[in-house]
Amino acid sequence: MISANDLQALWITLQLATLTTLILLLLGTPLAWWLAHSRRRFKPVIEAVIALPLVLPPTVLGFYLLLALGPRGIFGQTADALGLGSLAFTFSGLVIGSVFYSLPFVVQPLQNTFAAIGRRPLEVAATLRASPLDRFVSVIIPLARPGFITAAILGFAHTVGEFGVVLMIGGNIPGETQVLSIAIYDHVEAVDYASAHWLAGGLLLASFVLLLLVYRYNRRLQVLPA
Repeated sequence: MISANDLQALWITLQLATLTTLILLLLGTPLAWWLAHSRRRFKPVIEAVIALPLVLPPTVLGFYLLLALGPRGIFGQTADALGLGSLAFTFSGLVIGSVFYSLPFVVQPLQNTFAAIGRRPLEVAATLRASPLDRFVSVIIPLARPGFITAAILGFAHTVGEFGVVLMIGGNIPGETQVLSIAIYDHVEAVDYASAHWLAGGLLLASFVLLLLVYRYNRRLQVLPA
């Protein structure tokens, strides 16, 4: 029931979700730390911008990202100036769009975790003459491990399930930008419900398992003695 084209879509989906999650963890960690502890007046503006993908229709976000990635957009012109060529309807464009679309699913869990930890552990580590980087790596990251795991799983799962943004930015090019959600749509359009069931059922099961892991892991940490 699963064709070679479907397996190719699965491989592209896994590559996209993995790369997007890694980028989001790198970019989202300092951003979440700043949001958790900053008292700047414009902080709510930044928080609202990050949360936009939670409320916007994916096609709206995908449309504006397509303009930004196009030949006349800021990302498209930058890529062209660097000799990277077009970003629209490419895998690179998909990664950029996915980072924007999945940003709140990584930043918000990390922000909540950092806010709960507070600054006290850093102040204690500072009295032991630990450098700022050492304090963050040796103290904060271990304490924030549940937040990092939740953020990574939510970011990965949300990227796997993308449809509207992926379709607008990447189109539907087999072997290049076609991901699982687009492949399911193709099977439904062709009235090939059996193949659509295989792919949709697999995504449903994988999403359930990922969320189950998050809840079980967080519950186990809650019952462990301090």
